[in-house]
Order: sequence, then structure tokens, then C-alpha cells
Amino acid sequence: MGTPEFSALILEKLIKSSLFCPQIVITAPDKPQGRKRILQPSPVKKMAKEAKIPVWQPVSFKNNKEIEKKLKETKADLFIVAAYGLILPSKILSIPYQGCLNVHPSLLPRHRGASPLQQTILDNDAETGTTLILMDEKVDHGPIISQKKLDQKVESMDYPSLNMALAELSTEILLLTLPQFLNGLIKPQEQDHNLASFTKKIKKEDGKIDWNQTAEKIERAIRAYRPWPGSYGFLNTKKITIIKVELLKMKHRKKPGTIFLQNKIPAVACGKDALILKELQIAGKNTINGKEFVNGYSQFLSQIIK
Repeated sequence: MGTPEFSALILEKLIKSSLFCPQIVITAPDKPQGRKRILQPSPVKKMAKEAKIPVWQPVSFKNNKEIEKKLKETKADLFIVAAYGLILPSKILSIPYQGCLNVHPSLLPRHRGASPLQQTILDNDAETGTTLILMDEKVDHGPIISQKKLDQKVESMDYPSLNMALAELSTEILLLTLPQFLNGLIKPQEQDHNLASFTKKIKKEDGKIDWNQTAEKIERAIRAYRPWPGSYGFLNTKKITIIKVELLKMKHRKKPGTIFLQNKIPAVACGKDALILKELQIAGKNTINGKEFVNGYSQFLSQIIK
């Protein structure tokens, strides 16, 4: 069970493994995308279809007798869940003989919830990793089956690069752990619930930049919210999306959000320090670098991004 690219990367490796190719794949219903709102399948559905694995797309599991009956008929030993998106009630969790394993990209009990990768970047965590838990009815609450830290440092990673790194690590730990778990060689270890921290579901408005914050905090948000919801502001009526920046340590008296030139390079003043604009996009236009912004949009210099 899974939906986004993170899940699809794990599914791909399970399919290629000789022992653990899934019998059934369950993912979110197709969603409308783009200006024409055309229904698009999830990355997991695309991957499953290529492998000719049956795909189910329930809207909900709550009081869904049909899906409950179908799942029981599979006589599955195990459900593997990775960034699926729907809550599994106890009736569903109790179906597989050996339970439900959840792949969660954080070092639980830290960063339970829907956005552990973004929160890892926002909090500037010194380390992260992935955790396999035996699921219970509470979110990311169940006992730990296995856990491993990521060797790479998070400090310069954005969401796509961290997502890829943790998907690969998750696949590695999953394929190593499954034979031991299925053979009863692993004793689940209860989490220290006193150390639990929780993340929130990311919303589109979270991407709106507050230039009164420090440059360091804004820089982390830009990495965390790439590509969605993106980090953005407005110049007059034009939406400007900031894609890549570089921290500029400096003292200034400029109003936060003011665009200025620093050694012929565009920068934006923040509540503390500033950010050099490396890559950005004006609404309806192609992505440009800082030099192209200066050459093509000099009218915005000294203006304030709101």
C-alpha cells in the first residue's frame, strides 16, 4: 500500500526481488492534475501496471465491507505500507497473518505523521534514517522492527534528494529484514513514546515565504518545500517562486523582502542576513538563474517581495 514516488521506488525493488513481489497493490484514487484537471494515476499505480500487478484504489477503508472481504480472500501473510495516505482501521490491520509493516522515513519516535522528510529539513536535524514498525491503530506508534540511520548529512539536501536517499535506504532495510521477520527471528521493540514528536500535513499556503524570518530558516523551508508546495511570494501581482538560494551572512537595514544587488548578484533581505537568488521562476515564465533575473527583470530591483 503506497501512493507517491517514495512508495513507488520501494515497490520497484520489491517487484525486482525474487521473494517479495506483491500479490496486490493498493493506492490512492486517480487525482485531477494540471489546468485541464485530467485524472492522473499515482506513481505507485504506474509502477504496478507496468509489472501487471492488480491495483485496487479504495476511497476509504471505513465501513468498507467490500474491500475488507477482498483483502481477506487474498490470504496475505503481510501488508507492507509506505506513505499510503489512508488510515487503516483495526479490522484491516488484523487481516494479514503476520501483521502490517509500515516503512516510515524518520528515526521514530521522532517525526511521526504525514511529513517527516520536510520536518527533518525544517528542523535542520543532524541525522535521519528510516524505521520499520509493526502497525497499530495509532499513527506511527507501533513497535519497531528495524531502524537504520542515513549515512549522508541532511544539511544541504532538498526534499527530492532526501526522498530518494531514504527510499533507497528503506528498500535496503526492508529486503534485509523481511526474511528474519517472517521467520519469527525479530522481537518488536516498543518505542519510547515520551520522545515522540509529530509532523503536520503540508498545505499549499505553507509555501508562502515570511521574509521577516532569518535567512537560515527560509533557506531550509525552500529546500523542504521543493517541488511542492514551492516557496513563493508576490512582486506586485506576479507570483515569484524561489527554487534555489544561497545563504548570505550580512548586516543590513533593509526591509525584509527587499531585492537588491550584492556584487552584481540578486539577493533578498531577510529578518536576519539575506539570501542570494540562484534559481527562480516568475509565474508563466521559464525557470531562470540570478543573472538572467537581473538582465530581464531589472524593474524589480529595490522592490519588495510580499
